[in-house]
Amino acid sequence: MKRLPIILLSFLLFPPTSFAHGPTPQKGLESITINASVDTAWDTIKQFDAIASWHPDVKASSGDGKNASDGIRTLTLQNGGQLVESLDYYSDIDHEYSYRLKTENVTAFPFSSYTTKIQVTAGEDAKTSVVTFKSRFYRGDTGNTPPENLTDAAAVKAMNAFFKNGLAGLKQKLEK
Repeated sequence: MKRLPIILLSFLLFPPTSFAHGPTPQKGLESITINASVDTAWDTIKQFDAIASWHPDVKASSGDGKNASDGIRTLTLQNGGQLVESLDYYSDIDHEYSYRLKTENVTAFPFSSYTTKIQVTAGEDAKTSVVTFKSRFYRGDTGNTPPENLTDAAAVKAMNAFFKNGLAGLKQKLEK
């Protein structure tokens, strides 16, 4: 039996994918039950470019007024940073929309990209609704050794905090 060359043996023992580096997609998911009907909750969040009216982390929001694919909004965050997002999907019937980061700004938010869905569903009775944020995203620095503020952990922490704060702000607005 002939000996396999060392390079071939290394590929058999350690396939090329084992040498791969880089980021893996992260996920965020937060929900809240609100003492308001689905229609009431949806009426508050359905205007894509009006998130500043209920999300405490967003100082101002503006956009093109389109609640359809390719609608655009610009968010000015309380920390002074700006994000530009693009609407991918919108459904009044399903009480949901999904959007993505259009322009990266890692000094405002530690992400290189994200897609997010927000949906309102019925709660346990007609007087309550459940609002859910769900996202898939990549950390701000997609290199092999990101700085601490742009790691997977930093991205997950920031996304979950943004979701929790937004849902708490929505609940406060609707239940006052």
